[in-house]
Amino acid sequence: MEHRVGQDLQQGSSCRVAKGVAAIVFAILFNIPFSILGATFDYPAILRKPAGEALDKFAEGGNGLILTWYGFAFAALALTPLAIALSITPKRVFNSPALAIGAALAGTAASITQAIGLFRWVFAIPAIAAAHADPAATEQAKFAAEQMFSTLNNWGGVAIGEHMGQWFTALFVLQLSLIQRKEGWLITSLIGFAATLCIALGTSEGLSIVLGGSGAVFSIATILGFLGLTLWLIATGINLIRRSA
Repeated sequence: MEHRVGQDLQQGSSCRVAKGVAAIVFAILFNIPFSILGATFDYPAILRKPAGEALDKFAEGGNGLILTWYGFAFAALALTPLAIALSITPKRVFNSPALAIGAALAGTAASITQAIGLFRWVFAIPAIAAAHADPAATEQAKFAAEQMFSTLNNWGGVAIGEHMGQWFTALFVLQLSLIQRKEGWLITSLIGFAATLCIALGTSEGLSIVLGGSGAVFSIATILGFLGLTLWLIATGINLIRRSA
C-alpha cells in the first residue's frame, strides 16, 4: 500500500512538472511566429493599412511568409490540450467544477477561433494576393481583390479570430486565475486578472473601427494583454514545477 501511494505521488509530481514545462514552452513558442511576422510583415499594424498595400506586401513574402502563418495557426491550436491539462485535474474538478470545466471549454474555443482566423492567411489570402499582384490584372480586378481581402479580413480575422478569439481567451484566463487564487497562487492569479482585463478591453478594437473610431487604444490593450498572457503562462509553469518539488 505504501509503495503504491509513493508511486501515485511520484506520478502526480511528474505530471505537474510536465504541465509546467508545457505552459512555459507554449508561452515562448507562441511568440516566435508572432515576432517573425512583426519583423517581416509589419504585423499586426499591417491589418489596419489599405488592402492593396497589405496584399502587395503579402505577395512579396512568398512561401516563407505563408509557412510562418501556418506555424502560427498550429501554435494557436496547441492551446487546446494545454488548456484542458491545466484546467481538468481531479482536485480542481472536485473543488471548482464549474470553473475547471468552463476554463477547459473556453480555452478550447479560444484555440479554435484564433486558428480559424489565422488559417485564412494560408488557404485564402495567397490566391487573392497573387491575383492582385498579377502584372496583367486590370484596375477592376485589383479593386475586386482588395474588396475580397477586406471582407475576409473583417469577418475571418476581426470578427472570429480577434473578437471571438480574444473573448474566449479572456474567459479562459479569468476562470483559471480564479481557481489559482482559491489555491493560494496570489501573484500568478493577479497577473492573470490583469491579462484578462487588457485582453477583454482589446476586443473593442474592431467594434471601435466599425463605429468610426481609430481603435488605437484598444490595440495597445491587446498587445499588453497578450504580453500579460505570456507572463501568466510562465508564472503558472514555474508554480507547477516548484510545487512538484
